[in-house]
Amino acid sequence: MKSLSVIELSNLYGMTRQAVYKHINKGNLSKNSEGRIDLSEAIRVFGEPSRNVNSSQTTETRKLSEVHLLEQQVYMLQKQLEQAHEREQFQREELKAKNDQLHVKDEQIEAIQRLLEAPKVYNSNDQKLDIATNKRSKSESNYEGLTTDQETKKRIPVPQHVEPETKKRGFLSRFFLPNG
Repeated sequence: MKSLSVIELSNLYGMTRQAVYKHINKGNLSKNSEGRIDLSEAIRVFGEPSRNVNSSQTTETRKLSEVHLLEQQVYMLQKQLEQAHEREQFQREELKAKNDQLHVKDEQIEAIQRLLEAPKVYNSNDQKLDIATNKRSKSESNYEGLTTDQETKKRIPVPQHVEPETKKRGFLSRFFLPNG
């Protein structure tokens, strides 16, 4: 006769392995020398196995477990999507704040540039040069040799001849070499 393992018997009758082991421990079922259960003994204890009930129960439980697993996956994916939207919103707000700061700084730079003029420089011939164009201004070219009081105040006189500094002497040389 055909012999079945505990798992095969539990699947055939739609019961748990623990229930099969309880019947074995009570002595209702017995195992052969290979550790398997004869089908005839299982029929004696449990009756004829109904294939339709067993297969429908197992497919139904499988479907329920698959549905439950899919529901959990959908729930996790929804949570991940919500977190991604929150991160994206936070990054958008942060980027907008940085853009606003840059816009304010650009406006400040433009305002300062409008307030500043290109500084004027004097060359060796006392002619005013415009740094931006590096040319003499037209109003200055007519008065090449003349200087105003403001221009002379801006100049710093540098003496032509500067006397060299005397050599520094140490502490003891002041007493022992007074002239030298």
